[in-house]
Amino acid sequence: MPSIVAADFDNPVHAAAIVALLDEYASGPTGGNRPLSPFARNELASQLRARPTIHVLLAVADERAVGLAICIEGFSTFACKPLLNIHDLAVTQDFRGRGIGRMLLEEAEARARELGCCKLTLEVLGGNDNAQRLYRSCGYAPYELDPAVGKAMLWQRVL
Repeated sequence: MPSIVAADFDNPVHAAAIVALLDEYASGPTGGNRPLSPFARNELASQLRARPTIHVLLAVADERAVGLAICIEGFSTFACKPLLNIHDLAVTQDFRGRGIGRMLLEEAEARARELGCCKLTLEVLGGNDNAQRLYRSCGYAPYELDPAVGKAMLWQRVL
């Protein structure tokens, strides 16, 4: 049975696992079909370490990292409380369908409760039906304040 651990950015095994898992995710269709840049591969662990509001959870099976959740603390101005955004959730291809994503979500929720967060947030692509099924089964739903105004959309401007 896999276990979930908080990543230790100073542990070279953990640092390499974070890069490898995120690179696999980025290289697939739900990650944009482009591997991480050499800069990201070289600097990711040190840049994560430098930000104390980032929490990385690793799923470990048979002494191998097989999944990760990268969570970033934010703040809800309406609730005047912290929130936790699950920025990346990934499970390596050969371990999908074994409940590891659910375990990572449950641990992220436990971390959010420890931090006094009012909610967890995440984003999901419209065509990622497997992820949407998992998120719905864990209690997540599209965000809206008033149905007449519509659901929230994630927009970006690349710099």
